[in-house]
Amino acid sequence: MKKIDTLSHPAEALVLARIPAATRERLANLRLMVFDVDGVLTDGSLWYGENGEVFKRFNVQDGHGLKMLSTSGIKVALVTGREGPIVDRRAAELGLGDVMQNVRDKGAALATLATRHHLKLDQIGFMGDDLIDLPAMQRAGFAATVPEAPAYIAQASHWVATRAGGQGAARECCDLILAAQQRLGQFFQPGLLGPGVVQ
Repeated sequence: MKKIDTLSHPAEALVLARIPAATRERLANLRLMVFDVDGVLTDGSLWYGENGEVFKRFNVQDGHGLKMLSTSGIKVALVTGREGPIVDRRAAELGLGDVMQNVRDKGAALATLATRHHLKLDQIGFMGDDLIDLPAMQRAGFAATVPEAPAYIAQASHWVATRAGGQGAARECCDLILAAQQRLGQFFQPGLLGPGVVQ
């Protein structure tokens, strides 16, 4: 594990400036970061078309953040209580292999991911925004949420984003993890993610 008291890029110091040492330690330990979809990777809105199809809006900065984690060797998974092809499509665009939909027990889903990837729960982070996410957040080594989450969800979190769900909150979380692991600075070199990367 890399030391977290010697930062490799000025951007990492900026990102971590107000983050307590205990939280930095949790972040430095992460090998898998799990994200809820609705309210975290989207703003929580559901738009219905005339034929019943559901539309969701994703943020490209969030997508870029998830790609940055993956490129750095930190696994990324999506776990959502809803189900639909649009989540699979977004995950495929980002090259994410772990997508769990229609999940009612997210605590159990976290345990499944831990077994699948041979990780301890304290090596896994979870970012959620509502009651269904709470069991996973309570079991994860690092729990994050968005500013729109109910107060009791924020209280159960180790960190709360300043940007809204679907508007850069996940990217903010990704930057935080990368900075704590001294991996953010590498992305200031051109071409790391390769040409034509989908965000």
